[in-house]
Amino acid sequence: MCCGPISDAPISRKPSPNSIAASAATDRRAERVAFPLNSLGLRIVSALVLAPPVLLAVWYGTPYFEGLALLAALVMAWEWGRLLSNGAFGAPGIALAVSCLAALVLLPFLPVLALAAGVIGAVLSSLLAEPKARSWGALGVFYIVLPMAALLFLRAEPEGRSLMLWLFLIVWATDIGAYAAGRLIGGPLLAPAISPKKTWAGLLGGMAAAGLTSILGCQAFELTDRVLMPGLLGALLAVIAQGGDLFESQMKRHFGVKDSSNLIPGHGGLLDRVDGLLAAGFALGLLHMAGLEKSWM
Repeated sequence: MCCGPISDAPISRKPSPNSIAASAATDRRAERVAFPLNSLGLRIVSALVLAPPVLLAVWYGTPYFEGLALLAALVMAWEWGRLLSNGAFGAPGIALAVSCLAALVLLPFLPVLALAAGVIGAVLSSLLAEPKARSWGALGVFYIVLPMAALLFLRAEPEGRSLMLWLFLIVWATDIGAYAAGRLIGGPLLAPAISPKKTWAGLLGGMAAAGLTSILGCQAFELTDRVLMPGLLGALLAVIAQGGDLFESQMKRHFGVKDSSNLIPGHGGLLDRVDGLLAAGFALGLLHMAGLEKSWM
């Protein structure tokens, strides 16, 4: 007795239409899930790589923090200059970078010359920029120099190390709280004409996270024993930081770009990464110079 196939007809290997549709739907779902995870993963890895040298520079101060600040100013000037010249780093960017560097170097010793360098750089950047970018060319010097000068001023204070670490934690807490609340809660958009993703829930989540972080940070760094006012100051700086983020979004929308550069994987450019820090740092610097932050701490 022999055994063998009961039919000579070949078994069909062609997938059914239903299986094709199911497979395509599964692939689309996988793409929707994988992309945010990959993007978030890139952001986390980049942050883990960049955070240690920044924190070490803040911790050890002179000359490391000054060197880091000058390097950051040059990178931001390069990114801003590329926006002024349709993606190329040309004469407007060179004028911007030179004036930013000169203003920051001269400011502690010859503030009048530092101001002159900034004004000259603003005029040159504006005149050399594309017609649609001339007002942004004039703004670039002050957008970069003033916040960086405020951060340098804060770090040079006797309690500068603690102030700077506290500020960094508040800005990071704002970003994390806003992202988490925006993703989990959603709801009405904060400024749909400027940013299609930012929500009111994200704003409130960032304020709550920053307020709590401010209280804990003040206790940890022995800045104050108070609770209510540091919490309110943290929430205020969170609003200012997110305002800086919206300003950066408006600038990119004006120039029709998604990111200021692709320098930092998952984040875009340095301007994209530090927009909130620039705004919050400038505000805190003004409060500190006026002696007003003491009433909050």
